[in-house]
Amino acid sequence: MTFTITRHLPEDATAAALRADVLAGLTSTPKSLPPKWFYDAHGSDLFEQITTLPTYYATRAEQDLLVTRAGDIAEATGARTLIELGSGSSTKTRHLLDALPGLHTYIPVDVSEGALRDAGTHLAHERPGLSVQALIADFTNRLTLPATLGPRLIALLGSTIGNLLPPERLAFYACVRALLEPGDALLLGVDLAKDPDVLVAAYDDQTVTGAFNKNVLTVINRELGADFDLDAFEHVALWDADHEWIEMRLRSRTAQTVKIRALDLAVDFAEGEDLRTEISATFRLPSLANELRCAGLDLARWFTTPAQLVGMALATPAPSGTSSTAATGRSTTCVR
Repeated sequence: MTFTITRHLPEDATAAALRADVLAGLTSTPKSLPPKWFYDAHGSDLFEQITTLPTYYATRAEQDLLVTRAGDIAEATGARTLIELGSGSSTKTRHLLDALPGLHTYIPVDVSEGALRDAGTHLAHERPGLSVQALIADFTNRLTLPATLGPRLIALLGSTIGNLLPPERLAFYACVRALLEPGDALLLGVDLAKDPDVLVAAYDDQTVTGAFNKNVLTVINRELGADFDLDAFEHVALWDADHEWIEMRLRSRTAQTVKIRALDLAVDFAEGEDLRTEISATFRLPSLANELRCAGLDLARWFTTPAQLVGMALATPAPSGTSSTAATGRSTTCVR
């Protein structure tokens, strides 16, 4: 078992990104924050609790889909290297790890060194023949992959793609396309369009999900010396029918001013004003295939659950006649 961790982010990158996101998001109209700031240790624990709620179907449905179709995905790709973006605890891909008989290398990518180290330690005991090359990196900004054996399978699961706005999604697809050689593939987990009442119920829980939503304020208070009063904000989940996505928001219960000492910033909130903290987009197969096609990716296989709750797209690079693959491995860089 080879287990290494390589840092592709400067030590202060997370702090600098938080400062930049908070400054940009809280001075814009309307106000917004990226959902990645939910996930400190407490936020990650809250999300694990969310996945057990009866109304939150997405994690269970995707897990069931992986259980039933991992063999098909493995047969279609023959991957020697599996790269998981936003890997966290690496629990989502264990069925793929089991299903890929020729797998040589697993590359989990995450911003959390602790999560990567914990996952790597467990995998070292479970799969002594697997090479694990963990990367501390933010796949939405810059991704550099080590030279590894092909074919390679890049996986983005957990409906994470739905947290990106349409221009961000297209940039992500283009970034991944630049990393893929002939024979490689992208495995993309998506939430599917369905009855809006089902979607709202999945996100409108006022206890655990509400605490998870407000955790972004706790992070800003702790890291940037802000004075957000969590009780002064209400968790809201709204269905946007035009875009077919759920928005999570924090709604100010009263007119108030929040001070953020590290930014020397005072932010005014009107009574009833919303701060958007996440979108969770749903997809229909034709529009998803079109998005992928625009980035030079062909939809090769499509997997879904019997109830059509979630889906997985297996996409391959469209023929372009560019780049070549060395027999011994590849080193590639993608920059957005």
